[in-house]
Amino acid sequence: MEYRIEHDSMGEVKVPADRLWAAQTQRSHENFEIGVGIETMPAEIVHAFGVLKKAASIANNSLRSEKMTDEKMEAIKQACDEVMSGELLSHFPLVVWQTGSGTQSNMNANEVIANRGNQILGKKLLHPNDDVNMSQSSNDTFPTAMHIAAVLALEEKLIPAAETLIDTFKRLEAENEGIVKSGRTHLQDATPITFSQEISGWRSSLERDVELIKHAVQPLYELALGGTAVGTGLNAPKGFGPAVAAEVAKITGKPFVTAINKFHALTSKDEIVFAHGAVKALACDMMKIANDIRWLASGPRDGLGEIFIPENEPGSSIMPGKVNPTQCEAVTMVAVQVIGNDVAVGMAASQGNFELNVFMPVTAYNFLQSVRLLSEAMVSFNKNCAVGIKANKEKMHHNLHNSLMLVTALNPYIGYENAAKTAKKAFKDNISLKEACVELGFLTAERFDEVFHPEEMV
Repeated sequence: MEYRIEHDSMGEVKVPADRLWAAQTQRSHENFEIGVGIETMPAEIVHAFGVLKKAASIANNSLRSEKMTDEKMEAIKQACDEVMSGELLSHFPLVVWQTGSGTQSNMNANEVIANRGNQILGKKLLHPNDDVNMSQSSNDTFPTAMHIAAVLALEEKLIPAAETLIDTFKRLEAENEGIVKSGRTHLQDATPITFSQEISGWRSSLERDVELIKHAVQPLYELALGGTAVGTGLNAPKGFGPAVAAEVAKITGKPFVTAINKFHALTSKDEIVFAHGAVKALACDMMKIANDIRWLASGPRDGLGEIFIPENEPGSSIMPGKVNPTQCEAVTMVAVQVIGNDVAVGMAASQGNFELNVFMPVTAYNFLQSVRLLSEAMVSFNKNCAVGIKANKEKMHHNLHNSLMLVTALNPYIGYENAAKTAKKAFKDNISLKEACVELGFLTAERFDEVFHPEEMV
């Protein structure tokens, strides 16, 4: 491998000749061999750095044009566009497990953008710190990148995935209107419910989760940029915070604004914790829905068997013909991961000391993993399972009329205690509710038929 020599304030460093990063990135690459190639800084954070560095160059050009000349700004903007497109992702090798402020990833962005900008210019004009990092600090850029990445991931991936599944459930509700089945509580038989009502519970849960996520996005629109090292804005020109936030808003099409209190913005991660809580709520509901569906589809002969779900692949290496609810299982595993990530996010957010939180990379990694996994799991679940759900009407009818809890319909006519006796006798003697009620002398067969209508209990 060929190398070139780069230098920083600590001296010279050998850097692979074909890489755009420089000395500080190389030092981090060598000093933190933890999860290399596996747990690298999320691509969403790299994209966000491209956004904020572009926005910063534009704001600096308007506020201190003697230092951020038009020539420098245009080169930075072009390099940032390449970062944002993902074209330069291979030049961002650093792992999550680095400095807790994300300083090395900020410098990775500065070095790559400076070197790529110099390539575009055909001369060495841009400096990573003096130009690309102008008016900034790692301490305000990394939390800014976190918020940008979080908003884009929630609004462009997770919410659309949830809304697609909501639309599927709306269709299933309409298609299954009027099909009456047994309800269940405590995993035991309960009074009747329509299948469309059951589906509406799933749909409404997801709609509420989307509402909560949209509410949680609002505080994430506030950006720390402009606070620099400790929140005072040292070395940033007056008005830089609002100006750069306005540019980020233009680039992303999202209503980003500067944070009101930069001291809070640098040290507290409460907005991320709150938003991840909403993500966790969605994961919990998806766990419940996926479990409901695989229970209802259990069988095909010895389970509940009330619905059919798509058969996507063989389910056993030893049992021929076995097919499993694999999409449901994938969703539930993702839900477990998201719930676990919530603990990590909360613990990391609790570790702010004085003017800075130094658990930001792990916070960003877990947050973005949760959103990415849950989004992709919901898309897969919708495409490969939910859209193909079909009611097994015969089995639903059988289970409904075999349910002892239909006895609840008799309460107004024979009273709670006599209804309980009827249910227990029917179960003990393995006879119908009608037979038990008549044998106990509570109602005649004719009167039983007059008052007992399960389909009207919904």
